[in-house]
Amino acid sequence: MSFTDDHLIPLVDEGLGNSAYLLDLGDGRALAVDAARDLRALRAAAGRRGLRVAYAADTHLHADFLSGAVQLGRDQGAAVLASAAGRRAFDHVPLADGDEVDLGGLTLRALATPGHTDEHLSFLILDGSRELGVFTGGSLIVDSAARTDLLGPERTEELARAQYRSLSRLAALPDSTAVWPTHGAGSFCSAPPGAERTTTIGAQKRSNPLLGAPGEDAFVERLLAGLGSYPAYFDRLAEANRLGPAVLDAAPVLPALTPEQVAKVMREGGQVIDARPAAAYASGHIPGALSIPLREQFATWLGWLLPDHAPLAFVTAEDRDAEEIVWQSYKIGYERLAGVLHGGMAAWAAAGAPQAAVPFVTASRAEPASYVDVRQRAEYAAGHVSGAVHIELGDLADRAADVPPGAILACGHGERAMTAAGILLRAGRTDLQVLAGGPADWARATGRGLREGE
Repeated sequence: MSFTDDHLIPLVDEGLGNSAYLLDLGDGRALAVDAARDLRALRAAAGRRGLRVAYAADTHLHADFLSGAVQLGRDQGAAVLASAAGRRAFDHVPLADGDEVDLGGLTLRALATPGHTDEHLSFLILDGSRELGVFTGGSLIVDSAARTDLLGPERTEELARAQYRSLSRLAALPDSTAVWPTHGAGSFCSAPPGAERTTTIGAQKRSNPLLGAPGEDAFVERLLAGLGSYPAYFDRLAEANRLGPAVLDAAPVLPALTPEQVAKVMREGGQVIDARPAAAYASGHIPGALSIPLREQFATWLGWLLPDHAPLAFVTAEDRDAEEIVWQSYKIGYERLAGVLHGGMAAWAAAGAPQAAVPFVTASRAEPASYVDVRQRAEYAAGHVSGAVHIELGDLADRAADVPPGAILACGHGERAMTAAGILLRAGRTDLQVLAGGPADWARATGRGLREGE
């Protein structure tokens, strides 16, 4: 086939910071690479072009989402291509280093690129002998490489050294070879901020600081220095993907719940997630509910802060939010969804059930208080309020006692800080405010100034 850029369709999940890809093979068939369990965008893209997914390739046992490859195999007869070293427990075509698959005009060649995970493969796409591009998954990514600490601290340096050798191998490809990574900006698999999600080998040889390292030891030092925290659910999904996610016969739905049924979920050990905007939660919410506003990062914080074994009930602003909540939950393996409060908080109030509130204030209206910054370490280091107490949101439940009395909770805009308030309310703290804004707003209002560094 005559390959053009138009044959490749990137499908970006902004919330998880990942890209899946659909490669049009030119004959009504397609190759899907690193497709997530939420296949809505992929199916829509394939439908627009009249494509059937004939192959579903996974570069590695993803920690940040459940794979959609098994579902594509069931629904469209796709052959699942994956590493033989991954020991997947379902039907697939096991590939080892150098193995090739004839895609009909194009060839897929497996390249062993361990580092992010042990069994990681990259997929080089060839047109005859010409290297068109390489799906690098969590190996070489734009201006970085994916983290190597997902298998535990005792393996981190070993895998970082494997990552060095893998990137060196990829860098030996022709400069014109396109690079199509899975992980991009916003991914907790260690992608740096930036708008670019694809690149070329030549561009990375010029701009990637890891490829510019003078040797293996320097590479390892640079890679490990950039590792921050990651969501708790990452530790569960690799094995779930090895076993294979359950195939869905139909799109899951959220049942409608009465206020009495929501209260029963809570009494029996379930969790209530308030997916409305932060300001709505602040003005009145179900006592004990946790604020996780429905936005692109919803799945990340759901998986970071809540167990996957407890029934979940949701409060939403509008009924149409239910479908998005379902897929954001299912793509990270959260399937015990009890339902959604029918009629929202108006129904809760009409039932005479109790509500709680939390002050949500602008910097100019806040009471003088200790400033608690719940952003990630890299965000905090890039600029924070002088004298701030830094506790990452993911650590807050274990560090509630470190929050000063009467503190104001803050993040970049207010969403994560409102989640923090819900965590502390559960711990019995009622002496808190939440900042509607971020560090720059507070600095302007108080004159305390901003600092960089830890």
